[in-house]
Amino acid sequence: MVRCSNNLVGILNFLVFLLSIPILAGGIWLSQKGSTECERFLDKPVIALGVFLMVVAIAGLIGSCCRVTWLLWVYLFVMFLLILLVFCITVFAFVVTNKGAGEAIAGKGYKEYRLGDYSDWLQNRVNNGKNWNKIRSCLVESKVCSKLEAKFIDVPVNSFYQEHLTALQSGCCKPSDACGFEYVNPTTWNKNTTGTLAHPDCQTWDNAKDRLCFDCQSCKAGLLDNVKSAWKKVAIVNIIFLVFLIIVYSVGCCAFRNNKRDDSYTRTYGYKP
Repeated sequence: MVRCSNNLVGILNFLVFLLSIPILAGGIWLSQKGSTECERFLDKPVIALGVFLMVVAIAGLIGSCCRVTWLLWVYLFVMFLLILLVFCITVFAFVVTNKGAGEAIAGKGYKEYRLGDYSDWLQNRVNNGKNWNKIRSCLVESKVCSKLEAKFIDVPVNSFYQEHLTALQSGCCKPSDACGFEYVNPTTWNKNTTGTLAHPDCQTWDNAKDRLCFDCQSCKAGLLDNVKSAWKKVAIVNIIFLVFLIIVYSVGCCAFRNNKRDDSYTRTYGYKP
């Protein structure tokens, strides 16, 4: 007898199997073709995700379509753990990103960012010297400040002050307004004594293109603001993914029950229904 739930689980896992192929290929491509450490940083997680999805999909496909009860049980157990993991990550993401926002500056189009406004957990991640050195290297390689300078190279100071800069541009590419530095171009400012003690980042600022404010607290805060926005989007996607996982898990439980019923029938009558 054809079981609708078994067929549905098989179809869903076949689609997941197809999805895992480009994910795995992308991870391998990053490991082979990534030109910078920042690009290669994602290769192992992407490869691991691709392999995980492929193995789970194969287990679900064989367990449901070939009526292998023990394999389907393993599949459901992994799915249950995955549901718990996604739920915990989603809750954690909302809790961690609940604090922090840019501070509007009177008469300016951009905002400034303070590290202390964000959650302690996120602050600890960027205050770790080893972590920040890697992040800093990626920010320099991304040329986020060079692109800002090229875009506004001939823009006068009054026009620049009205620009809507990103969190990274505001935090990493220019000194804080509290420093009172004299504007030359978006990434070059003349230091003076006025206001240099009013902000902890004023002494850190350097006009060298590989330094600028990459070691400033405001740069770390700008990065965390980006992380906060990205994590909130990921959390919303996770909710949708969680609903999908619960549906698949429920259908899988029906397929498992069908397999158990068929096994019982086989033991009683000597053949599969």
